[in-house]
Amino acid sequence: MAKILITGGTGLVGKRLTQHLEQTGHQVAWLTRAPKKKSKVKSFRWSVSKGQIDPEALDHADYVIHLAGAGIADKPWTEARRKLILDSREASAKLLFEAFSQAGKAPRAFITASAVGWYGGQSSLKLFVESDPAEDDFMGRVCQAWEQAADPFASLGARVVKVRVGIVLDKDGGMLQKVKLPFFFGLGSRIGNGRQVIPWVHIDDLCRIFAMAVEDGRMHGAYNATAPASDSNRAFTQKLAKAMRRPCLAPPVPAFAIRLLLGQRSVLLLNGNRVSPHKVMGLGFQFLYPELQDALDSFFRKRKSRFPIGHKP
Repeated sequence: MAKILITGGTGLVGKRLTQHLEQTGHQVAWLTRAPKKKSKVKSFRWSVSKGQIDPEALDHADYVIHLAGAGIADKPWTEARRKLILDSREASAKLLFEAFSQAGKAPRAFITASAVGWYGGQSSLKLFVESDPAEDDFMGRVCQAWEQAADPFASLGARVVKVRVGIVLDKDGGMLQKVKLPFFFGLGSRIGNGRQVIPWVHIDDLCRIFAMAVEDGRMHGAYNATAPASDSNRAFTQKLAKAMRRPCLAPPVPAFAIRLLLGQRSVLLLNGNRVSPHKVMGLGFQFLYPELQDALDSFFRKRKSRFPIGHKP
């Protein structure tokens, strides 16, 4: 059993990860801007903008899982928003490092979320692996700064793990929450030409990868957290309609309409890359949901949960 401190614990992944870690016997606490006294999870206050962390939080940090970061797709990429997206990841990691350094302490491992945005906002036929360099675009530069901010923890003796997260599938949040309503009314459709790849991962598998990063001392460096299957936007549309038992009759949403609506953020919908998870699989990780149809069915069709106790198959 370990004490695990999570930043961004109130988010979609953080809540599910907390549940999973507690089921496996770990003690979880959150770093949050607004701790709630009646919360079931012990919470400590921090403020990145003020450079403050409750020092007691460090006593609950055998391991740190750093998930905090402003949503990259939530608002237009103005100059101010771009700075917030970067600072919420880079500055927060630096604050954590300074707090541990000043206290003369170190976690056993510092595990940071990153994203497949490391490989850029373009579409390519290449299958990307962890050794590929960061793309020189906004998403690539953000992910590079995000990961580099974790590196100093190695100087404290901590094992540093970087989890490059794909598009997280969960019925109650993220991508599926945004797109399922039109599908419910039979109005789901592909976006643009539909050939862009969606590097997705089921939320339960993602949580198991983070848990493995805590428990498996072999893990260090970057790992892609995407399912083995590569599915296009067209295939995703068809399989989601099937999972929801709804027709898929609407015409495609034209690319120019997405560009007009989202501006620079349109690359998030119109582009996508194939990303390999074989590095983590090489350590013995087995996906519960390696295929998209099975993953989508788990959210929309009644069946016994596959979510196990622990990350091992």
